[in-house]
Amino acid sequence: MRIRLSDLSPDGVRIVVDWDKFLTGTSLFIPCINTKKAYGQLLEVTKLGKHEVVSRVTVESGKYGIRIWRLV
Repeated sequence: MRIRLSDLSPDGVRIVVDWDKFLTGTSLFIPCINTKKAYGQLLEVTKLGKHEVVSRVTVESGKYGIRIWRLV
């Protein structure tokens, strides 16, 4: 399967996010090791949809990654 512009793949594994359901005030966790690359990809994708987000590197349920919150 091809990676679309709206997909993330910080560690080489395709992560599909349903950006239409990523509403203001919601958050999602992206499990990954390369959090800098994930953040860079996230910035590119959110520019396409004109979303404003905040992110934090975190460990959830024993998995390392980033959590992002949509502000606008």
